[in-house]
Amino acid sequence: MTAQIAPPKISLIGKYRWVICALLFIGIGINYIDRQMIGILKPTLQADLKWTETDYASIVFWFQCAYAIGFLTFGRIIDRLGVRVGYAIAFTIWTIATVGHGLVHTVVQFAIARFTLGFGESGSFPASLKAVSEWFPQKERAQATGIFNAGTAMGPIITPLLIPAITLAWGWRAAFISIGVVTSLWLVAWLLVYRRPHEHSKVGAAELAHIRSDDALSIPSETTAPVKVSWLKLLTFKETWAYALGKFLTDPIWWLYLFWLPDFLGKTYGLDLKTFGPALIAIYILADAGSIIGGWGSSRQMKAGRSANAARKITMLVCAFMVVPIITAQFVSNVWLAVLIIGCAAAAHQAWSANLMTLPSDLFPKEAVASIIGIGGTAGAIGGMLMSTYNGYILEVFKSYQPIFIVAGTTYLLALLAIHTLTPRLKPVPLERMKAE
Repeated sequence: MTAQIAPPKISLIGKYRWVICALLFIGIGINYIDRQMIGILKPTLQADLKWTETDYASIVFWFQCAYAIGFLTFGRIIDRLGVRVGYAIAFTIWTIATVGHGLVHTVVQFAIARFTLGFGESGSFPASLKAVSEWFPQKERAQATGIFNAGTAMGPIITPLLIPAITLAWGWRAAFISIGVVTSLWLVAWLLVYRRPHEHSKVGAAELAHIRSDDALSIPSETTAPVKVSWLKLLTFKETWAYALGKFLTDPIWWLYLFWLPDFLGKTYGLDLKTFGPALIAIYILADAGSIIGGWGSSRQMKAGRSANAARKITMLVCAFMVVPIITAQFVSNVWLAVLIIGCAAAAHQAWSANLMTLPSDLFPKEAVASIIGIGGTAGAIGGMLMSTYNGYILEVFKSYQPIFIVAGTTYLLALLAIHTLTPRLKPVPLERMKAE
């Protein structure tokens, strides 16, 4: 009798892919420290630079405009040059922009620095998601995405602790410059550590086989001629529009939490630079938990035998209903009850995003993933531009967050309906359909 060779046990499979995931998590965390600083420092900057609510909304608008442009640009750059080089270019731009914030003296100069920051930061998610598609099999991608996406809440947890302390000690300019230094250190680590799995000395044969375990189902091998995909070709697929609409409708809600939540807590409950730290930290801890649980829950369902279609959409439906109570946040008199309501909504958003952001790698070959993410990110940034304009108008004219929270509480159900209508079943786009004509 010929002895059968058993497949390698999971305990024998290396885990270096999770080191890459941790590096992505830190990068996203730094991204969101840079991004949320303007919300934390809004009262200080308003007093120093003399801007109005509409001025603030305009600064956010131009950040998101650059983000929209950059998403398309870096999606293409990363697909062409690879994750390592593309992400390094993006990080270099946003490091320079972060330091630049500390050198400006007018609202226009601040807006220019913010625009440059938005352009550089736009490379973060296309690079991170493409890295996940390179380093993880499909059944682990939602979990890996949930972990690195938790950086979008970890950054805002650190920001209320770190930035007020630096600002109160040395001023807001020192806060921006010091974070720029931290950003440059991550860039060095990225260039030293990141390679593709088959090029990395730390990846053994068993782990590489695990990473490639579902390649034959959806993506070409490295010996297959590369698939050339144009943007116009990608826009002909309903799967592209499903992802783009999901981002367009729900990304602006996370921008709301980043850029206006400190202002809401200040105006509604009298919190300031010295006192809103605990409330913000509690909200973003819940958001962090939501990101990890949302990704884990979806991956767990798939490991138990559910299809990607069922696992993703069931999780997203639960998240969509969890957000609805934020409609009542304006009327809550107790700050900690408001924190709980907003924190649950933020957690649901992060769990939603962990699943939404796996759709490009579920539906498209690796050669197109960053471009699809770029299209979706651009759609999300355009939605954010519209939302920031709406927020500025509502707060300037009505001085109330209620109309804003109504939008925040109802958008996810509409987004899921749009996604399901366009993609009733999440199936990989056949490779032959991806070839440029």
